[in-house]
Amino acid sequence: MIRIAVGLLHHPVLDRHKKVVATNITNLDVHDIARVSRVYAVEKYFVIHPAQEQLMFVARLLDHWRVGDGQRFNPMRATALTMVETASNVGEAIRNFDPDAVVIGTTARQIDGVARVSFQDLRGFLRTGTIPEGSGADSRIRSALEGRRSILLLFGTGFGMTEDVLRSCHLLLEPLKGAPPLDYRHLSVRSAVSICLDRLLGAW
Repeated sequence: MIRIAVGLLHHPVLDRHKKVVATNITNLDVHDIARVSRVYAVEKYFVIHPAQEQLMFVARLLDHWRVGDGQRFNPMRATALTMVETASNVGEAIRNFDPDAVVIGTTARQIDGVARVSFQDLRGFLRTGTIPEGSGADSRIRSALEGRRSILLLFGTGFGMTEDVLRSCHLLLEPLKGAPPLDYRHLSVRSAVSICLDRLLGAW
């Protein structure tokens, strides 16, 4: 199996007016994404924020559940939170996980110049270390994944990551789609992470 980590980016991201902002870290995002990451054997879950006060909030939360009263109250929650780490930016998360990791961004927006990998092709790569034959994956996808042994799957809060962040990724994952005719897909990031991890790593 290929090593996989999840990153949740809080800056730089967009707000509803497409301005670059930093969003607050939420208790729900830390807990729920950690739990689904544990279910699918994700190795690391990075909460990424440049503000020290926000990272200190995560540190206090983790201390409570890992070694404090929370650990005694709910040991399963403590187990889920063991893989959570903080980072001040994406580069720090990459260095702390694997400097050679393939960074795969997630967005519903069209970003020219960055290849899109399908769920099917990435699932095959995660299971076998190769792109399935006959997949139709282009040379950019094969080049980005060939010989790699770890992936950082990057999600954005707010209204998504900035174009600069997305262009810095090696690949983008194909977007989730809503049911026709509305194609409604304004999901919480917790829901998006859960769906993506199940499609990539679920035992189905």
